[in-house]
Amino acid sequence: MKFVIKLFPEITIKSTSVRKQMTKILRQNLQNMFRRHAISVDVQNRWDSLIVLVNRDDDAARRQTIQILSHTPGIAAALEITEYTFTTLDEAYQRVRDAYRERVAGKSFCVRIKRAGLHDFTSHQAEIYMGGGFLKETEALRVDLHRPEVTVLAELRNDKVQVVQQTIKGLGGYPLGSQGEVLSLISGGFDSTVASYLMTRRGLKTHFCFFNLGGSAHEIGVKQVSHYLWSTFGESHRVKFVTVPFEKVVAEILTNVDTGQMGVVLKRMMLRAASRVAENLNLPALVTGEAVAQVASQTITNLAVIDDVADRMVLRPLAAMDKQDIIDTARRIGTEMFAATMPEYCGVISVNPTTVGDRSKVADAEAKFDMAVLEQALADATYQRIDDVLNGAESGLENVDIITTPGLNDVIIDIRHPSEAADAPLTLTNNSVLTIPFFDLDNRVNELTRQQPDTRFLLYCQKGTMSKIHAHHLMSEQRGNFAVFMEPGFVKPAYKAEASDSSED
Repeated sequence: MKFVIKLFPEITIKSTSVRKQMTKILRQNLQNMFRRHAISVDVQNRWDSLIVLVNRDDDAARRQTIQILSHTPGIAAALEITEYTFTTLDEAYQRVRDAYRERVAGKSFCVRIKRAGLHDFTSHQAEIYMGGGFLKETEALRVDLHRPEVTVLAELRNDKVQVVQQTIKGLGGYPLGSQGEVLSLISGGFDSTVASYLMTRRGLKTHFCFFNLGGSAHEIGVKQVSHYLWSTFGESHRVKFVTVPFEKVVAEILTNVDTGQMGVVLKRMMLRAASRVAENLNLPALVTGEAVAQVASQTITNLAVIDDVADRMVLRPLAAMDKQDIIDTARRIGTEMFAATMPEYCGVISVNPTTVGDRSKVADAEAKFDMAVLEQALADATYQRIDDVLNGAESGLENVDIITTPGLNDVIIDIRHPSEAADAPLTLTNNSVLTIPFFDLDNRVNELTRQQPDTRFLLYCQKGTMSKIHAHHLMSEQRGNFAVFMEPGFVKPAYKAEASDSSED
């Protein structure tokens, strides 16, 4: 299998040295990812793209490859190609025609050819030649250069013809690690998870800092969504997950701080603590999920007062986003399910909150706060590698069965995003496969288990993380018999740090 990786457009307009550096980082990230999943590949660097040669040609490897290429920051698109030796334009046309014959039947189309090297024709001439051939020799409906139903893609590079079999949409953004590192304050809700994702997509290694206000159940939930974000979008680099116990800090605020200032004081305490954690990890910036005016503590004047206590840059990628846009993004990236069930503890101290930040009033309120409580919370903080956070027995995920050979009566449920399932469909010889996206699974499960009460349902996603979490959730609610299906050979090995990984133990 061969894929051509098209770079995120903003990379292509950088200076030559910056572009080379980013391409080098993206190449290394891809090599790390494929090595981690035990797929042998050769990643080659070209000026305007990368070439990924996969040394396997089975469906499981193809699905894993598409998962990696569609979720790695820095990639605008991945073109799955079949390559032939170029001899004549007519022979190149025949290759392209045979690949697209069924797809253009009864549909409008256009032909787009990219060319590099010395040929006795231009790209436009090749497009005209092939387009005319399609009209004569296939059942294509008509040529439409503006809004075609099918775009026929091929590249002629010197003595090679590359026929594009499929275009896989990439994540965009910058290669992970190319823009530095940050510490994201994550609560598990819509805002903080989307903010963390956006920073990862922008090329920043995103570590996680969780302020525990709600006990072990809350902590497990936040660890699950943080691990999901890392394993889905940032697995090429190791990051940290830091838990700071904040129950006593909240108790101190409730006891000694004026009610109107409680929300602002809590956020200031979090930024103080996060700054110390960032200092310990040598991180220059903090990330929060705050959006201007979404709640009382997020007015501009309150945010200015909150930022006073931080000795690090505070990034707010959601500052101008609407709540519905944030929720839509959470659904698209797969964190909506976590966020919708995550308790919101910050709100319990928002009694008649002030919306106009006043530094003197906040200073008076904090004068009654015992800072030793905050120091103790920092002393009790725990630092973990993100790949270890779900390994403990308390998560319950270790009790979920992983099945590599389904029984004849098992039903497989593919819970991947519809676009992922369409790019690389899962087909099994002996078992039926239902396609139910993760965001619709909870609504459909009761009907399924009512109709088939004795059936074991095996949830499938490419990496298994989302499947494990959903299966554990459904089993804990006694809603049926659920386990996880992993294709043989793709049960993930333990994480192995790469030479380029700067975050060591």
